[in-house]
Amino acid sequence: MPPLCAVFLLFSKVYGLLGKNVNQTYTLVRPQLGDTVTLPCFHAGDFVSYASWFKQPLGEKPQIVVITLNPKSGAIFSNEFKNNERFSAKAAEGSFNLTVSQVEPSDSATYYCSITRYNEISFGDGTTLMVTGSESHGRTVVLQQPESESVHSGDSVTLQCSVHTETCAGEHSVYWIRQGSGESPPGIISTHGTRSDECQRSSGAVSPTQSCVYNFSKRNLSTSDAGTYYCGVATCGEILFGNGTKLNVDGGELSRLVWLSIIRTGVLCCMLPIFVLIYCKKA
Repeated sequence: MPPLCAVFLLFSKVYGLLGKNVNQTYTLVRPQLGDTVTLPCFHAGDFVSYASWFKQPLGEKPQIVVITLNPKSGAIFSNEFKNNERFSAKAAEGSFNLTVSQVEPSDSATYYCSITRYNEISFGDGTTLMVTGSESHGRTVVLQQPESESVHSGDSVTLQCSVHTETCAGEHSVYWIRQGSGESPPGIISTHGTRSDECQRSSGAVSPTQSCVYNFSKRNLSTSDAGTYYCGVATCGEILFGNGTKLNVDGGELSRLVWLSIIRTGVLCCMLPIFVLIYCKKA
């Protein structure tokens, strides 16, 4: 190969790699308590100084989980993940996957894969882990009502989140998160709940319990508000999620008017040539 062509191909390859970010398409994963989850991450294998995974719990700063310099060096875990056997990572040419075994409610967070090449850091879109089935953990139950709701545009809706706990009393930090129908990441739409009543505490025969109810209300709904709404409750040093409420929003009268207008336009377009033909024959 002529030297000029080799140089051209080299620059093309480097430019192509620099133009590529981490191939980590955003996903929302909802494993059951105790499941094993593998989070994939693909990247350009060449010119990469190191790859890493970050964990960002809801409402907190991101923290580094693991780093690898190259596939042969293996994975180096940091902080509390260093001696945690539930976390493992596998590095290969062009990939760096993170596996979480026996998932716990404390694993609920968004995990970002990143690579560094030529002192440039690139991040993936992230993978959000929402651990469900956590009601048996710590004797805390998070319930959402209703499971689904169908409304029309312009209506109002109130979603309910109930927290029942035997171990942690006091205030809870409540987050309302909406996952739309597309592939975009879920967005935090509220960081506090409106308590419908004071938390009720009962002294049962076995152990005392505390029940709190939080409401999220939204008025003048539109079709863009459709999606699944999750209640996340920060309690006992971890975040527990409800099973979600699916909100369906019908376009209602507006959609009917739009369709009626389309039908009228179609009828007019079909009848107009006939009227013109009749007129021309008479003329």
